Amino acid sequence: MGTIGENYRNFEDTQKYDAVVIGSGIGGLGVAALLASEAGKRVLVLERHTIAGGFTHTFSRKGWEWDTGLHYVGGVHEENSFLRRIFDRVTQKRLEWQWTGEVVDRIVVGNRKFEYRAGRKQWREQMLTDFPSEDAAIDRFLELVGDARKQSMGFFGEKAVPAPIAFVFGGLMRRAFLRHSDRILGEVLDTLTDDRMLKAVLSAQYGDHGMPPAQASFAMHAMVFAHYLEGAAYPVGGSAAIAEAIAPTIEAAGGRIVVGAQVDQILITNGRATGVRMADGRNILCPLIISDVGIPNTARHLLPEGTPGRRRLLEAAKAAGTSVGHCCLHIGLEKTAEELDLPMANIWVYPGPDHDAGLQRFEADPTAPLPLVFISFPSAKDPDFERRHPGRATIEVTTFAPYERFSRWQDQPAGRRDEAYVEMKEDLSSRLLQTLYQHVPQVEGEVAFHDLSTPLTTRWFCNYEKGEVYGLNHGPERFRQRALKPKTSIKGLWLTGQDACTAGIAGALLGGVLSASAILGKNLLKRISAD
Repeated sequence: MGTIGENYRNFEDTQKYDAVVIGSGIGGLGVAALLASEAGKRVLVLERHTIAGGFTHTFSRKGWEWDTGLHYVGGVHEENSFLRRIFDRVTQKRLEWQWTGEVVDRIVVGNRKFEYRAGRKQWREQMLTDFPSEDAAIDRFLELVGDARKQSMGFFGEKAVPAPIAFVFGGLMRRAFLRHSDRILGEVLDTLTDDRMLKAVLSAQYGDHGMPPAQASFAMHAMVFAHYLEGAAYPVGGSAAIAEAIAPTIEAAGGRIVVGAQVDQILITNGRATGVRMADGRNILCPLIISDVGIPNTARHLLPEGTPGRRRLLEAAKAAGTSVGHCCLHIGLEKTAEELDLPMANIWVYPGPDHDAGLQRFEADPTAPLPLVFISFPSAKDPDFERRHPGRATIEVTTFAPYERFSRWQDQPAGRRDEAYVEMKEDLSSRLLQTLYQHVPQVEGEVAFHDLSTPLTTRWFCNYEKGEVYGLNHGPERFRQRALKPKTSIKGLWLTGQDACTAGIAGALLGGVLSASAILGKNLLKRISAD
């Protein structure tokens, strides 16, 4: 893959921009591309990291390449799906997708195995095979999921409409969705069935939003489930191909992506955002500032104290709470995915059917069984991987990790933390490897390299204070926060990405669509879906 953007050291601010985007995650790149393609706006994207793309960027070690956050994207293998249309719009159809097959996820709960098959009919048939007496519960679950997804369009659409329309019709647009988002996932499942194993399977994708059944909003889990129900796909060329495909759309309108560009503060003049101050003291003036770095970072670190509207953002972030941290073991093998017979489907591994109890035990005791292990095979999903890395393959093995368990090392420099930190990483790496070998036995003895990231890694590279992988939490309280939308009460300052919508690649990109719609005063959701 090529290098995206230019280094800030070589950046000369010789032209005026219509908008400045802080952060180059999929939400920031998405809104920049839509402002460029729909309105011809010249957008400057500033990224503090040396690589653009946020959680879609990839990294390399010793000749292997891994994702940082994207493992699969739902529905984009179908050209007429709404999400595929959004991707096609921001990339001008430069991005290709590889379908990940008939099985989306394999789920292991204790000693039992299940499959999430692609397609509503196929998924239902498989569930009825595994739970033949639970047809009523399975059908009711699908019905509730479908309604939550349907009502989400009005809820999220309201975030982008002009203020007068939101004032008059906002309550009506939000109401039906809130009936789902106010409910707890576990409580909904309890009304459907008494079968503990079925409840465990229906909530098995909770790792995709980070909250276990007793805490998660049912609506959030329903949207994640619905997102993958018809199957999933993976970007050809790896997740870094996404930013590479979006960049030309931004640049075609005169915009630029600049990496190594640390924004120190959003400039506020008479209550209005007027530009940004860089870490080197340079001011870049612009009447339209869009933040893709999350509400806590935006309000706490970029807005000057006393800025009107700052407190409201901080209160919304506090009410929603901070999402979970994670560790990921990045594995390199000196054989191909085909030679090792690696699957495209992900594997979710749980110690037992009570997800909440499993997580609580691990949070209290680091030696307790890992509450969740997610195994993904990027090189098996990407048909271009063999060309880029001949004779090699990669695997990623992920689990939850409380930030507090790592916080005592947060002030030690990366790569030079003390022996206790190294020992903790080695112990956790060993446990993750053993889980991998148990469920993918053909790779035992074939691992040539592995390296573990921790919440401190996420904190360092993504600037999330507690290494949170999903930004704000996705419990019921999140969806009640009216400040979680593109338009802020600070004139000239807008939000994009997952905190303006929801977590995940799809949620963050939709946040970019909502932001562009609100800024331009155009219903891009309707326009894109009609194309």
